[in-house]
Amino acid sequence: MKTVIGIDLGTQSTKIIFYDVVDKRIVAEASAMHKMNSRGDGTREQEASWWIDAAIEAFAQIDKGIRDSAVALGVSGQQHGFVPIDNQGNVLYPVKLWCDTSTVEQCHTINQNAGGIDRIIESAGNPVLPGYTASKILWFKENHKKLYDKMETILLPHDYLNFRLTGEVVMEYGDASGTALLDVKNRIWSEEILKALDSDRDLREALPNLIKAHEPAGFVSSEASELFGIPKGILVSSGGGDNMIAAIGTGTVVDGLMTMSLGTSGTLYGYSDKPVIDKEGNIAAFCSSTGGWLPLLCTMNCTVSTEIIRKLLSVDVNNIDKLASKAMAGSGGLILLPYFNGERTPNFPNGKGTLIGMDLENVKEENLIRCSMEAAIFGMRVGLESFKKLGFSPKEINLTGGGSKSMKWRQIAADILKTPIIVTENEEAAALGGALQSLWAYNHIHGGEKELTKLIADHCRGSEVLRYEPGSDTGVYDEIFRKYMKYIHALSALFK
Repeated sequence: MKTVIGIDLGTQSTKIIFYDVVDKRIVAEASAMHKMNSRGDGTREQEASWWIDAAIEAFAQIDKGIRDSAVALGVSGQQHGFVPIDNQGNVLYPVKLWCDTSTVEQCHTINQNAGGIDRIIESAGNPVLPGYTASKILWFKENHKKLYDKMETILLPHDYLNFRLTGEVVMEYGDASGTALLDVKNRIWSEEILKALDSDRDLREALPNLIKAHEPAGFVSSEASELFGIPKGILVSSGGGDNMIAAIGTGTVVDGLMTMSLGTSGTLYGYSDKPVIDKEGNIAAFCSSTGGWLPLLCTMNCTVSTEIIRKLLSVDVNNIDKLASKAMAGSGGLILLPYFNGERTPNFPNGKGTLIGMDLENVKEENLIRCSMEAAIFGMRVGLESFKKLGFSPKEINLTGGGSKSMKWRQIAADILKTPIIVTENEEAAALGGALQSLWAYNHIHGGEKELTKLIADHCRGSEVLRYEPGSDTGVYDEIFRKYMKYIHALSALFK
């Protein structure tokens, strides 16, 4: 047996799969949970050591014979997290995560120093927003200057895991574009933004070398082999951000395809062979982890909102669909603005979860559950309408992420987005994408299919399991969405 490993370093857990490249199937999988430290100022942090502990725990659940069959490995990681490293390879501070919104003032400072948001979008493609890495670096400088001065290297979560696996320090373009430090059109670090962040220090010296998507990040070291129980010397691919790698796992590697992920965050993205810049700033101008670009919408509250409401009502996760099915489309008039973590799109770093429309009749469990599900998809519709302005008009959307397991949520998505929703057999898109990217890199060295689209067609079979067509509730949702947008505009001054 010959396998490749996919690691998905997520917010809530680390997942690992072993994919048999001959039989073209996942032969083993395991996961281990992470904690997260949260504070009322928007701080969301994790210790990088927790990720390593979780990977060790997950690998230990896999049979040694299967572990020994691996020839390559690819890492998908939660985007935007800031991992500062000293010259000994030590992490200097807890990792501020993608969902951390405590750096609003630092965003203002960088954007202002660089000539304003419009100027940054024009020159580099992405404004500096809470959640992106750039403002976390300035926060670190302002709040922990002595540690900042010791910082030798800036890494992202997946880069850090690659570093622990190989001892090498590199970064690839997809995840790098989510730092807001990269000129995504020219694929180089933006001197303007780096100087706006720190005019006294050349931060390019702290940023890793950028490598192409098919190039290896390195090879598993002796230390990592012993630590994780995997073969020494196997290839570790460039890896990438979770959305970039999930795009590989769902086959979103050619123009015209779109994927929506319902996870802790909600994302909607499509592949492009050229840069896509949204002057309104709703769609992030990211690079892909396959050599192209991946324009992407990200909302910071997706399954977050359903989990909060579910726990409030003490509803078992297996009963969500049943309870939501008791409510009519529109949840009896209840509309939830699900900004529990603040929000990136729209840019509401001070946003709060807000329930609107309560009356004497509609405050019922089923309406509360259903409106939390609808809220996540309304956020996706904002993004889909922005995509359409940019020339993307998908005939169907591939659905992935934990929320995709809900049959009711699938239909709600089709109705609100007025687009067919496709559910495939590939549930762990990010982990599978990591495995397939590693196979792609392996083939470049050892021979085999080097054309990614052909490799995806051969291995990412993702055969359609279910298809959900827009139904009779689309008209109802058009009206509810108009109300949703009015509420957003009315409360925007409180959330910015």
